[in-house]
Amino acid sequence: MRVRANHGKSDSNQIPEPTLRRLPGYLSFLKALKVNNVEHVSSGHIAANFKMDSTLVTKDLSYTGIKGRTKIGYNVDKLIDTIIEFLDFSHQEKAFLFGVGNLGKALINYEGLKDYGLHIVAGFDINPGVVNKVINGVRIHPAGDFRDLSQKMDVRLGIITTPDARAQETADLMIAWGIKAIWNFTPQSIKVPDNIVVENTSVYSDLAVILNRLNQ
Repeated sequence: MRVRANHGKSDSNQIPEPTLRRLPGYLSFLKALKVNNVEHVSSGHIAANFKMDSTLVTKDLSYTGIKGRTKIGYNVDKLIDTIIEFLDFSHQEKAFLFGVGNLGKALINYEGLKDYGLHIVAGFDINPGVVNKVINGVRIHPAGDFRDLSQKMDVRLGIITTPDARAQETADLMIAWGIKAIWNFTPQSIKVPDNIVVENTSVYSDLAVILNRLNQ
């Protein structure tokens, strides 16, 4: 999920959500090709890696405005730059994180998020054992500081990694003080106004699918 500022580029709100979800995967694949000094890639090569039809890859990439050359394909460097610009990954969207347990700490420590346009600038928790600590350059604040910090910092995105039972009250607090989009890592379904963007990422749901298929 991205909360895009309007920088005069194509509006990605017009792009189908499945395409938005595939583009970061293409970008990761292209970066691996670049490391291996591959200069050009065809839609068929990308499609084979993701086990999908090449026409779908071509259609996905067409939303970015780039076109491949017949029998040559796409220039890898240019395609990487085009996808990064289109998805606005070069712009760092600041985020607050609520719930600095093991998962919250892992997200704060994961530098890869910055490569995809997300910068966690502050964490919040009610546990005295983590409050006022600094993790990977990110200070952890008591939850009561959120109102003041939200008024001082231009942050539109909030990440929920709290215990499941606190997900809704955390979402309510975020929305009350200006958060416009929520990335929810708990399995709880949170209720928000229609104008709030929500993306749910549940490791438990993914694990259920993995274990079910593994045991069939």
